[in-house]
Amino acid sequence: MMAFVYLALAIVAEVIATSALKATEGFTRLWPSLLVVVGYGVAFYMLSLVLRTIPVGIAYAIWAGLGIVLVAVVGVVVYGQCPDLPAVIGIGLILAGVVTIQLFSSISSH
Repeated sequence: MMAFVYLALAIVAEVIATSALKATEGFTRLWPSLLVVVGYGVAFYMLSLVLRTIPVGIAYAIWAGLGIVLVAVVGVVVYGQCPDLPAVIGIGLILAGVVTIQLFSSISSH
């Protein structure tokens, strides 16, 4: 169960770091740049803890998939970047893949 807590923390840290990349202005602004570096550091550390229990392919699929979906949401809410219909469909398919892995794959519980 702790592996999924670590995975959630890894996803949140990655989303924060990725979302802050735009604010760094090419790593010329100190505080957003520090947020990116620390966020990715936390994300990868948490992901390394997840990999003690969850297979790498499953953990990475969930981490990357949910990260993509959440960063897209941040893009809409924070930056006003409205995705078009093909983007929404693609993001929906990614989310469907993550849900399918969690609900139907026996490998994700090992």
